[in-house]
Amino acid sequence: MDAAIECMDLVKNFKDLIAVNRISIAVKPGEVFGVVGPDGAGKTTLIRMLCGILDPTSGTATVLGAKIPDQVDKVVSDLGYMSQRFSLYGDLTVAENIRFFADIHEVPRKELADRMKKLLAASRLEAFQTRRAEDLSGGMKQKLALVCTLVHTPKVLFLDEPTTGVDPISRREFWQILYGLVADGMTLFVSTPYMDEADRCQRLALMNKGSLLMCDSPANLRKSMKRRVIEVFSPDPRKAEVRLETCKGVTAVEAFGQRLHATALPGTDPAGIRAELEADGIGITEVRVVAPSLEDAFIAALEEGEKIARV
Repeated sequence: MDAAIECMDLVKNFKDLIAVNRISIAVKPGEVFGVVGPDGAGKTTLIRMLCGILDPTSGTATVLGAKIPDQVDKVVSDLGYMSQRFSLYGDLTVAENIRFFADIHEVPRKELADRMKKLLAASRLEAFQTRRAEDLSGGMKQKLALVCTLVHTPKVLFLDEPTTGVDPISRREFWQILYGLVADGMTLFVSTPYMDEADRCQRLALMNKGSLLMCDSPANLRKSMKRRVIEVFSPDPRKAEVRLETCKGVTAVEAFGQRLHATALPGTDPAGIRAELEADGIGITEVRVVAPSLEDAFIAALEEGEKIARV
């Protein structure tokens, strides 16, 4: 088996809406594959098709060599799926929730105790086994949901924005668990709105309005950015941002506190941008060309995709 997950020209229509438009990707066994895109990009629909929950309008998909959705029953015990709103039972304790999902997946009783011990240790939930799920913090609920998804030891794990709304420390701990799973050979297919999480993936698919814009490693996605990024520091960033958007050669501006990242056409002169801003009385501490971040590359890809769509 060359690919753990593969789809070719996958399409999903909802009446007049094209939610997923001819997506073709292949994910290697043991790979951490990420999908990034704005709301409505088609990430959830794509994952639900690959899990066999939604039937595609057209195209083909295979997971662990089985055709999806026709042969999903052959591999369902090897798949894990954690949706954006994973349904824990609030009136059950941590341990009771895990046992409940273990029963659903027919985990042998003789194996359950050892699996629970390892998963509770990895998620740092050992001390909370008797606490009801509804009384857990947001981050702990997400870790419990992950444990429930993993209790049957799937070979492929689909995660749909699993850490949305979770605090940074819990997100880091969540990803530490995921890396441990990959070290054991599991394949991860995860959608995320966070660029720091996207950077943790070995390869990324950038999606917008149902279409695949780019698919490559985070490093190669940065390198592929043809436009340059000019970083501007100003003691009055709000005023600087408004004026920067109108500077010659600038196509987009993103604010990061007192730092502004201006995406500009190739050859745009930083000195010229500084001169324009200062001519309008805007204080500037520094202007320099910087290497693009993953977010810069993604925004540029979105802009290019929109430009192509209008042609």
